[in-house]
Amino acid sequence: MKILITGASGFIGGYLVDEALRRGYEVWAGVRAGSDRSHLQDQRIKFIDLLYHDSHALTVQLSEFAIAYGAWDYVIHNAGLTKTPDKRNFFRVNADNTHHLIEALNAADCRPRKFLLMSSLSSYGQGDEHTFRPIRLDDQQHPDTVYGKSKLEAENYLRTQTYFPYVILRPTGVYGPGEKDYFLEIQSINSGFDLAVGFTPQRITFIYVKDLATVAFLALENKTVQNRHYFVADGDVYTDEEFAHMIQDILGKERVLHARVPLCLVYIACSVSEWIGKLLKKSMTLNSDKYIILKQRNWICDVSPLQQELGFTPEYSLRRGLEESIAWYRNAGWL
Repeated sequence: MKILITGASGFIGGYLVDEALRRGYEVWAGVRAGSDRSHLQDQRIKFIDLLYHDSHALTVQLSEFAIAYGAWDYVIHNAGLTKTPDKRNFFRVNADNTHHLIEALNAADCRPRKFLLMSSLSSYGQGDEHTFRPIRLDDQQHPDTVYGKSKLEAENYLRTQTYFPYVILRPTGVYGPGEKDYFLEIQSINSGFDLAVGFTPQRITFIYVKDLATVAFLALENKTVQNRHYFVADGDVYTDEEFAHMIQDILGKERVLHARVPLCLVYIACSVSEWIGKLLKKSMTLNSDKYIILKQRNWICDVSPLQQELGFTPEYSLRRGLEESIAWYRNAGWL
């Protein structure tokens, strides 16, 4: 069984590759020339640099691949952009490249048995912040970030095609060894400071990266699951305060200054950071999209379809996942 995993050099992609190898797949890792392959050292991995920028060239490339090796049984399209100084790049990479890949797979007679798109909970936009009702799959999608809008556009391309069955996964906050955004909070708490955003605590949800990889293959290998979409979370809900105190406890920090920063100050910080990023042509952690994400209070999503249809039970609780992640950060010299 052959599988293509795009974005294989990224945080989530590396774990998808590991899970595919563990299950005995012939793994083709879609990586760009010059990408960091330090986490893709297994000699069984085969590499391909997909020519997303040119749909004709991509079709020719996949036609030649199909003649030489046959079509992939499964495709996990995980490649995507989460930060950029030019927001037009979100649509070019997340939406247009998805469209080009779908069309090229069909035109090249390289159609997989199933195509899995790694999307995001951000494709739904703001949840109910009065009752904190979980976001449901049948809710209308109204993304309020450019990133979320680009992911929704990618989803729509996939949903309107009829070339092959598909599954869309929309993970919530993905964390684990090697992840960089949540690491910033871990690093801050390790230094003795925790700054939460806004005076109303966020309700947040998580999925450990190894559990996310498990979900991806449950969805691919279940023959009855076709043309479906799922939120992916471990099923538990935390406040940002509970999350911070759990990190503090695992780190063994007796004294940490916990403070809440008004949203207006966070908005200014994100705006200034984004402006600096545009000047330097550099992606910044704080930007206008990030402000909207930080501002959102309700990140609860309904995972009952994931549990009922795929039989998913997380292997990792948040605490266990954080313990494993923090041990990794320490061993890697990040902390």
